Amino acid sequence: MNVISNNNIQCTIALAGLQNVIDPEIGLNIVDLGLVYQIDFDEEGKKVFCSMTLTTQFCPMGESITSAAKESLKLSFPELEPTIELTFDPPWNHEMISDEGREFLNER
Repeated sequence: MNVISNNNIQCTIALAGLQNVIDPEIGLNIVDLGLVYQIDFDEEGKKVFCSMTLTTQFCPMGESITSAAKESLKLSFPELEPTIELTFDPPWNHEMISDEGREFLNER
């Protein structure tokens, strides 16, 4: 799945940082899992917005994952205030996993 952004260069930086956020139950990062849907930047308002999902609405590690994503964005962009928005539309499914993620999970 491609991540939507209003700034592709900044988005690339954000995604590189978010690759360090691992879903502890699966062992794969949230980017390769396809959990990140959108990252937008408000330079004037000094904010970065991330819309993402979880593998299930009832994910027991959801708070940990979203907190780690917020911290990752803060590390990548210390001058911006990160906001994480959880959405379940569209719902996550295995087809959203990247090719690299599939290799990691031996799903190929």
